[in-house]
Amino acid sequence: MAIVQTKSEAPSRCLQSGTSLDTGRSDAATRSNWIICEHCDSVYARAPLKRTEASYCARCGALLERGGGLNIEKLLALTLAAGILYILANAFPVIQIRMEGLSNEASLWQSVLALAEGRITPIALVAGLAIIFAPGLQIMLLGWVLTFAYFKQIAPGFRTCMRTLEHLRPWSMLEVCLLGILVAIIKLAGMLNVYPGAGLWAVAMLAVLLILIANRDIRRLWDDLQVPVR
Repeated sequence: MAIVQTKSEAPSRCLQSGTSLDTGRSDAATRSNWIICEHCDSVYARAPLKRTEASYCARCGALLERGGGLNIEKLLALTLAAGILYILANAFPVIQIRMEGLSNEASLWQSVLALAEGRITPIALVAGLAIIFAPGLQIMLLGWVLTFAYFKQIAPGFRTCMRTLEHLRPWSMLEVCLLGILVAIIKLAGMLNVYPGAGLWAVAMLAVLLILIANRDIRRLWDDLQVPVR
């Protein structure tokens, strides 16, 4: 037997969980009663959690699950909002520069193209992947699987989409891009008139939404939809 510590704002309590899984029953309904640690592969019986609680692995201390996560309706609504913000972030300039009657502005896409014109084309490819391609694909895949999940259906290519979302997560770096833009604005403010554009606010809100959406809550779709194991 292993102990999974459950931490919350209230006094903490301990939950006993088994460390072995009955491999003879691998259907989705049975699988949803178990949770596996991503780091050490320990297996525990899933325990009900309150909104402020979280369960941790007794072996390595890694986070297993949080209580009170977002449901499918909320995730879909946030994904639609993220799609709108993604369009705004790429359609409007993120920064505007003015000096002595001259002005210039640049969107995310224009920034990537400017990098590609010099000798640092590989950096432009990485930047395009991290701030344009990865977030856009992430939003499309989320919208695809969540739309079908809203109607209690498994989306075509569900497994491929979910695995792709896991691989895309480290490559989506809008928060790093946002930090870089803010640093550039602060450094240029002493020499030029620098103004944040509408695209910058869209990028900031989009980064927050993607962090909220692409966490562990999305993984519950495997159990909520009872996706069969292959």
